[in-house]
Amino acid sequence: MRLWLTLVAVALLALVACARIGAPQEKGELVVAVRNTPAFSQEDSESGNGFERDVIDAFAQELGVKARFVVASDPVELVRMLHDGSVHLAATIPIGTAVEGIRYSPAVRKSQQVLVRHVDDIALDDPESLARESIEVVAGSPLAEAQRSADGASGRVIVERAGIGEIDVLERLANRKIRLAATDMTNFRIGANYFPDLRIAATLPGVVEFAWGFAQDSDPDLFKKAADFITRMRADGTLTRLEDRYFGHLKRLNQPNAASFLERMQTALPHFRQDFQDAQVSTGIDWRLLAAMAYQESAWDPLATSPTGVRGIMMLTEETADSLNVSNRLDPQQSIRAGAKYLQDLIDQLPDSVPSPDKIWLGIAAYNLGLGHMHGARAIAESMKRNPDSWYDMKQVLPLLARPEIYARLKSGRARGGEAVIMVENIRSYYAILSRFEPAYKVSLSLR
Repeated sequence: MRLWLTLVAVALLALVACARIGAPQEKGELVVAVRNTPAFSQEDSESGNGFERDVIDAFAQELGVKARFVVASDPVELVRMLHDGSVHLAATIPIGTAVEGIRYSPAVRKSQQVLVRHVDDIALDDPESLARESIEVVAGSPLAEAQRSADGASGRVIVERAGIGEIDVLERLANRKIRLAATDMTNFRIGANYFPDLRIAATLPGVVEFAWGFAQDSDPDLFKKAADFITRMRADGTLTRLEDRYFGHLKRLNQPNAASFLERMQTALPHFRQDFQDAQVSTGIDWRLLAAMAYQESAWDPLATSPTGVRGIMMLTEETADSLNVSNRLDPQQSIRAGAKYLQDLIDQLPDSVPSPDKIWLGIAAYNLGLGHMHGARAIAESMKRNPDSWYDMKQVLPLLARPEIYARLKSGRARGGEAVIMVENIRSYYAILSRFEPAYKVSLSLR
């Protein structure tokens, strides 16, 4: 019997007599089984927030309780927790998992299914070669069954890897421990930023839908509330905005750019790491975010100069440098210190109504555009019935600052707002990579 069904069957037999957890209101908590994946919490988020966590927290708040998360190693364990009655729901299970006794909420998110190979395995470019290869996939993933039933896949070996996540499987592929992996597009895009030698070998038909899972005999009232909540969040655009908040930047950075960034992390970043950490001490901004900004600005070249006259590792204008007492813009220590202070000043001048992390992204866009253009863009957003406090809305508005009928209404005039959007999205990607490979800098009390 296949690993997935075998493990679930054993779990069901052993735990059938266990008592089910009471309603969330009994102890004031919604107990949720989750997997510690990039969809749940983001490595570049100090609070540990992420797409799934934000959605679950919002649902718990609607119920008037707090969410408590229990981490599972893979989808198999998620299902086991549902069947043993120790959690109220599992977030998030791929719809199509062939296990009895589970019902699914409406889809929370969707993603394309893909096969992934290493860049050097060019022999895997043709369908016949793919059909002969074994494929590794996370245990319990519907991609395993999809691969078994795919056209031309007769006799194909599907290896279901238990106890690890999608990024771990992709890392195994990057390290040449396997030749082919199946995953979804979201996880591929995240993994490709960490492991730029990965390539899509084939895009599979259809999409995989992720939903909340409930035991068939669980509280029907809780299930209905969850289904209504997700339907409403999808209809009012909340889920779309959250998807953009945590995954929108993944489409910007291509793999050659990611590879160059990873190479410069090894060769250039060590020379400036302490300067970025010192800037974190003085501003409170994560040094990895400042480093990501500096890479976007100059590729960590302290002698960088643009045709418009901005210079240095943080690409300061002469006016900004003078206002921050920088005597030499080509001195990386001065440039990093001043650039961090300038960014903090911009963030502080945005209204308190702007939440995090939107305030950071808007501050970085203002670093590129100037605060005057940012205020003008916010006014344009309000006139268009868009939310000026939301990065999701503002990145739709900023490119409009290059259109005559729009910038004619602004005191600050025309601006290349589209470039600011690309800059922010690239920085988000660089920051995510740095957050995976570089540890956070813990400031000692003596330095505060």
